[in-house]
Amino acid sequence: MRISTLASLALLAAFGCTLATAQVAPPAASPATGRPLVPTAPPTDAEAIDALIQERRLDAALKRADEVIAKNPRNAQVRFQRAVILTDLDRAADAIAALEGLSQDYPELPEPYNNLAVLHAAAGRYELARSLLQRSLDVAPNYVTAYENLGDLYVSMAADAYDRGLKLAPNSAAMTNKLALVRDTGSKLRGAR
Repeated sequence: MRISTLASLALLAAFGCTLATAQVAPPAASPATGRPLVPTAPPTDAEAIDALIQERRLDAALKRADEVIAKNPRNAQVRFQRAVILTDLDRAADAIAALEGLSQDYPELPEPYNNLAVLHAAAGRYELARSLLQRSLDVAPNYVTAYENLGDLYVSMAADAYDRGLKLAPNSAAMTNKLALVRDTGSKLRGAR
């Protein structure tokens, strides 16, 4: 599954997950000097946080996000960045709480549902993850990442079902073959990133 993110997510690699992103493109630069072609304004709060994330200074990025949110609790972009930072810091419970709050305040945004789905899938809560991905697609029917994650989730659910079936019928050649096929497919899907 793919989680909308700003950085790598080792926690989710086993599921091939992808988080939604909130990255900011750098200004165009002169090839000769490397300097911006136009004068640039000071970075926005979101850009400054993104720069800290790119530098892997996650604690500083979280601190800056908390400061911005304290001044402007309705800043959806920084709240989303904060949730992604929490995910990158392996603070899944805090990230889930942040994303749930964001999805309640901004139900029209698909990314929080997507990221919640990935976190829940990583914890084995597949039905909840499926429901959240469907909600993401209800909000944004053209959200490709959610479709990709839904497909990845179904592969994980199939592997889980075959594995459970094999515990009940350990000598089932059919389920053994199907489980091997699904695991191979999942591995290839993760490698297709």
